[in-house]
Amino acid sequence: MKRVLVVGASRGIGLEFVRQWRAEGWAVTATARSDEGLAEISTLGARALRLDVAGADGAAALAWPIDGEAFDAVVLNAGVYGPRTQGLQAPTQTEFDEVMHTNVLGAMRVLPQVVEVLAPGARLAVISSRMGSVGLRSGTAGWLYRASKAALNSVLKDASLVLQGRAVCVAFHPGWVRTDMGGAGADLDVATSVADMRRTLAGLSAADNGGFFNHDGKPLAW
Repeated sequence: MKRVLVVGASRGIGLEFVRQWRAEGWAVTATARSDEGLAEISTLGARALRLDVAGADGAAALAWPIDGEAFDAVVLNAGVYGPRTQGLQAPTQTEFDEVMHTNVLGAMRVLPQVVEVLAPGARLAVISSRMGSVGLRSGTAGWLYRASKAALNSVLKDASLVLQGRAVCVAFHPGWVRTDMGGAGADLDVATSVADMRRTLAGLSAADNGGFFNHDGKPLAW
């Protein structure tokens, strides 16, 4: 039986990963911060673990519940958008800390915990955003979120170098998805986005390690 870990699965994209993998019979372990999120995960028949990636103690506590696992796939999905700015409005210290701690520091704390529980040839993905691309940048909306995703891409690239030969590590742009973060006006439903990313993950080769991809597998500029 295939085994997968989804970090940040209380709703939206993360929960949809759980739903689709469970529908295919995978053994799924997934994390959430809230009681409601844990209940949603459990309802789908997955193993639910409480985890707040923004907290140092919480991330460190992930190690023992997953000790001895051999995950075929790991998806780091936890993230927040932060202030909905349109220009160069400076974030408050609180806003900066929330976004950077969740989107960047969270990944830097969780990744070391999963290194030893990856099955040979595992796929590891972080859910990034096209908004984090410097090469494709054409707007400034949500510049704190953009900065955090650019930093997350850097974290993923480093992980890919450490894990080269053991796992295939990639960053994903999931598309503009109709979730609480993306809003009702987004152009892609969550089921399609996740199905695309799962299909792309399954088709990756060693040559794709360290890449940045659209949900449908199209390579993206960093």
